[in-house]
Amino acid sequence: MRVINMLAAILGATLSVIALASGLLLCMRGVQARPSGKWEHRIVTRAKHSFLVRSKDLANPLPRTHENIVDGQRNFSHYCFVCHGLDGQNTGVPFADAMSPSVPSLASSEVQTYTDGQLHWIIQNGLWPSGMPASREILTDDEIWSIVTFLRNLPRAGSLGEPQAYTEENSSAGGRPAIISNAKIPRTPKTPITQ
Repeated sequence: MRVINMLAAILGATLSVIALASGLLLCMRGVQARPSGKWEHRIVTRAKHSFLVRSKDLANPLPRTHENIVDGQRNFSHYCFVCHGLDGQNTGVPFADAMSPSVPSLASSEVQTYTDGQLHWIIQNGLWPSGMPASREILTDDEIWSIVTFLRNLPRAGSLGEPQAYTEENSSAGGRPAIISNAKIPRTPKTPITQ
């Protein structure tokens, strides 16, 4: 019994020293968020595309029309612009690259290789591990689908300017973002988006 008590005391003292040393090291070095490495990024991206994000086979019920693209851009500019910019490519978003993981350009192949159903699921449910919040109970299903349609038809990077929330002239346009004009996105045939 005496040996067991002695071993327990040694183990307790050892764990206390380890905890104290870890605490001191943490205080001296601090906690930092760092960008993921190449392999970590690849593994997480593969996991998200393969099994973390659901609804792979869900099809967008909205046809790809100019009106649906503009509706999607309008819905996007009300909910998504804070992190993704007005153009979906982080234009004018001061913290997009500072986040860990960084906010991806929605025009990137990493995002565009998701199916429409997966994009809908991400917008509705958010995305772990990232800062992407869920929009469930904020956006309607039709609003989410219209955003997916806009994501498939993003304008040229920077063409919509910076979000007024991040500019000094934030009151000059009454807080309304620019809306895509007919000149910026050509009309497309009224056919559904196919995967």
